Amino acid sequence: MLGNIGTGEIIIIALVVLLLFGGKKIPELMKSIGKGVKQFREGIKDIKDDLDV
Repeated sequence: MLGNIGTGEIIIIALVVLLLFGGKKIPELMKSIGKGVKQFREGIKDIKDDLDV
């Protein structure tokens, strides 16, 4: 599904995000996404540890 996305589409998506959130909000958005991914990975690790025991 995502294999069909090309460089042009990625640039258009980036421009739309920039217009919607502005230049100042994007670093905050990326930081919160990074924290969410980190918590998700920690949760998966905890579940795997519980299942192994």
